[in-house]
Amino acid sequence: MLIVSSQHTYASSDIQLIFVPLSQQKEGAMALTQRTFETVKGVVASVRGTATVGEKMAFYDTWAGNYDQDVAVLDYHAASQAASVISSHFSGDREAAVVLDVACGTGLVAKQMKLDGFGHFVGIDGSKAMLDVAQEKELYQDLKQCILGEQLLPAKTGSFDLVVICGALSVDHVPLRVVRELCSACKPGGYVCMTCRHGHDNLPYKAALERELKQMEEEGLWSCVAVTEVENWAREVSGAEGSYISGSVYLYKKL
Repeated sequence: MLIVSSQHTYASSDIQLIFVPLSQQKEGAMALTQRTFETVKGVVASVRGTATVGEKMAFYDTWAGNYDQDVAVLDYHAASQAASVISSHFSGDREAAVVLDVACGTGLVAKQMKLDGFGHFVGIDGSKAMLDVAQEKELYQDLKQCILGEQLLPAKTGSFDLVVICGALSVDHVPLRVVRELCSACKPGGYVCMTCRHGHDNLPYKAALERELKQMEEEGLWSCVAVTEVENWAREVSGAEGSYISGSVYLYKKL
């Protein structure tokens, strides 16, 4: 992603359950009046409805200017939760650690990790406009364009202390085979952090992802460090008004 799936068994000490009060979450979203929730729902529906990879990247190019504001309207907590899990388990030199931020978008994860003391980021994304926004934030030492699943990850084997992918592991974005590329880019002893939303449309993908993570563990590629389930991951865009979907953060250590 064990608490979220009956298919796999994880040590109970590795699993955390986090509940962020809805009242606390809604304050941030309600404060933004320039982009309404209904508008953002339509944007999300559009990007998920794109038929080809090219269409999806073109849509992200047009979305880049409003992306940060829209994810705030959605009360989207994946970036902050991923950064929190990494911070809780990483004991090395944070300033020296080299972080590969895959599907980095506008830099939401790097922004959070910077607050936790990390300072060296390489970002990869398929959208040129998203990368342009990320560049403006001056968080990254290098930014590369790559369409995941269509092109091989532009990362040297075993070269990163941390590899993180946040928000992209879903049925309408990144194929599961990319997970092995993430592991390959990580140094032995380094960490790979992944997130996955639990929206109804993404549950089959989530189950398949968990099978792949477990298979890679059985192959001796990595070991599971923590699986964190977050109850209020983001506002639901296709269900009852006011509801939230849950999500998971997975942290693995490369062997």
